[in-house]
Amino acid sequence: MDFAVIKIAGKQQLVKVGDVIAVNANPGEVGKSVAIKDVLLMAGDKDIKVGTPLVDGAKVTGEVTFVGKGDKLYIRKFKAKSRYRRTTGFRPQLSKLKIVSIR
Repeated sequence: MDFAVIKIAGKQQLVKVGDVIAVNANPGEVGKSVAIKDVLLMAGDKDIKVGTPLVDGAKVTGEVTFVGKGDKLYIRKFKAKSRYRRTTGFRPQLSKLKIVSIR
């Protein structure tokens, strides 16, 4: 298959073999293999398999390449005409997966 649409951590991602995707989930340790069975769509050269809601028997395999914190996100609050301004921020947990195979 050329590409697939998977659902991981509540979000949909379009993936191909060799892609590196960033997800908010923590699938495991670095170097560990992860199987994703929530495949919504698979497409090849001439055939397309669309799931209702998932494709039966489909699996995307990935390898964890990074586990840590992502870039800092800033949240700003502002109310006009009242001198109210607040700034907070956080660094979300982030994992990077390298897609190894689509079956």
